[in-house]
Amino acid sequence: MDLTFVSDNWRRVYNHLNKVVVGMDETKEELFAALVSTGHILLEGPPGIAKTTLAKTFANLLDLEFSRIQFTPDLLPADIIGTKVYNQKTGEFETRLGPIYSNIVLADEINRASPKTQSALLEAMQERQVTIEGELYKIPEPFMVIATQNPIEIEGTYPLPIAQLDRFMFKSHVGYPNRDEYIEILSIHGGIEKESLKSILNKDQVLSMRRALDRVTVSKDMKNYVVDVIDTISRDNRLEWGISPRAALHLIYASKAYALMNGRDYVAPEDVKRMVYPVLNHRILLSTEAHFRGVTPKDIIEESLRKVRVPI
Repeated sequence: MDLTFVSDNWRRVYNHLNKVVVGMDETKEELFAALVSTGHILLEGPPGIAKTTLAKTFANLLDLEFSRIQFTPDLLPADIIGTKVYNQKTGEFETRLGPIYSNIVLADEINRASPKTQSALLEAMQERQVTIEGELYKIPEPFMVIATQNPIEIEGTYPLPIAQLDRFMFKSHVGYPNRDEYIEILSIHGGIEKESLKSILNKDQVLSMRRALDRVTVSKDMKNYVVDVIDTISRDNRLEWGISPRAALHLIYASKAYALMNGRDYVAPEDVKRMVYPVLNHRILLSTEAHFRGVTPKDIIEESLRKVRVPI
């Protein structure tokens, strides 16, 4: 089976995203990799750099059901998953499904809601289902959560719990544009409105890309390489605890997706090296001493990659 259709789709999506959002090439790659690898992604960056615009434009290019949840301190779990409502005409309770019951869900400024509300996403993100008053409702596939958060403001925000962070396959750090990108943004001056972009991928195409993931080969040497990287990071005494098996699986899935995006049906070392930071950076909990010394998750990952022998 020819799997190059995934890389063809990626190039089409990338070219269309560039009509609206300047720069952010790595984040665009990670968004598409998350879509292919059935993962969820957290976009973190300062305000005003088009995180929400990127997420909405990406969703507009997919002919799928889309919903946006604006997280606020007064948002309740029922506002996300839904609830039972009494119908006076029929005398019965009816189920009203919440916005989580969509294919692509944008959780905007997720760290502004309380931990109780944030946890309402847990079951949906992991199990791809919601429970309302004891009744189970499957979320239609494909399903993907794109969350955004602002790391600068602390007042009025609630840090995501570790269990919630671990549900995100990717955490993408979005920074400010460089000089050339600033000039291009000013030159576009509005450019093509994102609403004018038509959908270029439908549901069947997205599901086909996800099925293609199973046809990507991961050699024994590559599995050993991933385990060695994970083990080296976990044994670092500057960490509070190690990397979970779920993270290792996510790194394999992400590497397979990146291989497909580059037209290959096998995972190479460069795939793992490209995906290791966005997959692991939010799962590395540094010790207090490491924080004081200015150590970052990126330092830990880069040092570990240098220590591990790359398979030939």
